[in-house]
Amino acid sequence: MIQISRTVVASALLILAGPVSALRAQSTGPIQGPTGPSPYNIISGWHKPFAEEGFAFGGSSGIFAESPNRIFIAQRGETRLPDPIPAEFSGFAGSIGINVLFATDLRVWEHCLYTLDGDGNVREMWDQWDYLCEGSVTLRLDGPIASPSEGPGPHRLRINPYDPERRVWLVNETFHQIYVFSNDGSELIKTLGEKNVPGDDETHFGRPQDVAFLPDGRILVADGLDNHRVIILDADGNYISEFGGFGEGPGQFNGIHALGIGPEGLIFALDRSGGRVNVFRTTDDPAEVEFVDVWGGFGLTLDIIVNDDSIWFTTFGPGRLVNFVKMDFEGNRLYTWAVPRELPDGYLEVHTFSVDSDGNLYGGDNQYGRTQKFVPKPDADPDLLIKPPWVAR
Repeated sequence: MIQISRTVVASALLILAGPVSALRAQSTGPIQGPTGPSPYNIISGWHKPFAEEGFAFGGSSGIFAESPNRIFIAQRGETRLPDPIPAEFSGFAGSIGINVLFATDLRVWEHCLYTLDGDGNVREMWDQWDYLCEGSVTLRLDGPIASPSEGPGPHRLRINPYDPERRVWLVNETFHQIYVFSNDGSELIKTLGEKNVPGDDETHFGRPQDVAFLPDGRILVADGLDNHRVIILDADGNYISEFGGFGEGPGQFNGIHALGIGPEGLIFALDRSGGRVNVFRTTDDPAEVEFVDVWGGFGLTLDIIVNDDSIWFTTFGPGRLVNFVKMDFEGNRLYTWAVPRELPDGYLEVHTFSVDSDGNLYGGDNQYGRTQKFVPKPDADPDLLIKPPWVAR
């Protein structure tokens, strides 16, 4: 496989023009901004339980707020509760000490995809696609030999902002596949990758993590935990090229977990286990990107939203610190705020988050097993609020 692609090697010069030229290497000592209070209030109990008695939500792995009244949720099945159910149970498995990420023996593959309205009630249930998520065994590439291990199932859910049909993309880490559905869920339009067949060629994935969409129609796949590469596809899903590779050098990864697209061709790739943000930029050649910069020193980096002049991403660090971090395009850390750790509103991780057009924030916990809604505080500084993802106009 191509480790970084000829583009990244060539771009190591980091000589850029225009506003993006201010991007600089981490070694120059970026500004470390303040850590402060959250600019949001959490609506306790917003996501109304809907499972049958004896079951609760599974891990909330993907969220996409298409509108303030249609929020897509991808969860890793449901969680079987103990019998009798403890009195302290308050609607989600984490309230009684169950970590749904690791309690795979309690997982049932039901209600993997659904939508909520703005009040947290189920709006649509896409149970017809549960079969795509069934099973808890995946094949991982350990060198040249594929071996079975526990697999988490669906990982990320996105909608292409440039697609007039608003098709829904679901990344399935376990089966090394990506599914594309019609917006109403009635049709599975396309499947990329081969079920239970990991690989590092042009048509296979190795535990993919995310997809992102460029304004010109190209699609990026974070192929992610086994292959440590970003694949560039054309608008029809055909392979063009790839960049990245395993390692700690510029433009390399130790597990690509999420992708974000910004103005002037910027691509932000979260290196989860490396605790870094790698920055690239598109070029005039659709097969090539330039490496721009790398920012490190974080805990696990989980999900990202890019705004007009900054990025927000979530981290999970030592001492169970779960943070939202804001950085500008020069690598300066502008602000950090922590989500609660203690129940009833606490998080073990913000694995995924999304923002609707009204500015409401939704955060999914892949370990406690639930999604919560954050609303801006009345006196919140607008500069500290996360905007919907940047889209080329």
